[in-house]
Amino acid sequence: MQCSWEESSFCDGKKMEGTRRKKPDLEGGKIEKMVDHLVNTEINSQRIAAVESCFGASGQPLALPGRVLLGEGILTKECRKKPKPRIFFLFSDILVYGSIVINKRKYSSQHIIPLEEVTLEALPNTWNAKNRWMIKTSKKSFVVSAASVTEREEWIRHIEECVRRQLRATGRPPTTEHAAPWIPDKATDICMRCTQTKFSALTRRHHCRKCGFVVCGDCSRERFLMPRLSSKPLRVCGLCYRELVAEKQKEEEGGTEEEGRRQPQQGLAYSQGITYGASSGEDESDKSDEEKDGGSAGAWPTGLEFYASGVKWSSFHS
Repeated sequence: MQCSWEESSFCDGKKMEGTRRKKPDLEGGKIEKMVDHLVNTEINSQRIAAVESCFGASGQPLALPGRVLLGEGILTKECRKKPKPRIFFLFSDILVYGSIVINKRKYSSQHIIPLEEVTLEALPNTWNAKNRWMIKTSKKSFVVSAASVTEREEWIRHIEECVRRQLRATGRPPTTEHAAPWIPDKATDICMRCTQTKFSALTRRHHCRKCGFVVCGDCSRERFLMPRLSSKPLRVCGLCYRELVAEKQKEEEGGTEEEGRRQPQQGLAYSQGITYGASSGEDESDKSDEEKDGGSAGAWPTGLEFYASGVKWSSFHS
């Protein structure tokens, strides 16, 4: 079974094939009704199996009891070096995306994001990117764009309703801490901290994992362990390093005052098991998204062509 997104469609739950509808009203538990209708159906199982097949052995199993595939489509993801097409799948409890190797047949570099960790933020258009919004989580935040305003609205409505559903089911409060999105390499030719170093073929760009700024090597010599982002110390700029150290010291002082009355909380950002210090060289986390996943094969509309193609790149199931 092949994935299909050429024509966006919303169905009333009684018809399973491409019935055109007006702009859907997802308030009042629309997603809940869609999930209840599809959860034990053969077509939902076939759709999920098709996604698993496209990712192959490199992807994780996606079929779980109660999980429903609600929508899929191609969005442009603003990567470190340039925007790239990515395939996205919205399930009732997770958001999955990956690189496109062969359209509708083979995907790679599967990423899975639990929806209870997601917050969305609509963004204004730029000269070369339209219909943008940011997907924010505590571990990673990034910007995507849809081919049309309608598709962006559909994605945002569906994701936000699924997030609310997950928060109700888990009893968790909405996430308030989010990773900073990386500023694209081409956004600046000089270091955003010292404003002196000019980037070139010999002077490479780096990203602070705390603020997302593009910085030079001299301004990002420090490493700091941020447990919510990685189990290894990550590159940070000098300013963020000083702020993180000060925050850690403040938390340690507060912890000393309460020592003996309660056990320290494990996993609290910057408060437990923190190691930090200056270092040099490149680690695995310095590799960009496109360097790791290899990009996408095939001819895809690029830049403004993506928005002017007239093709609907997303569909939502029911």
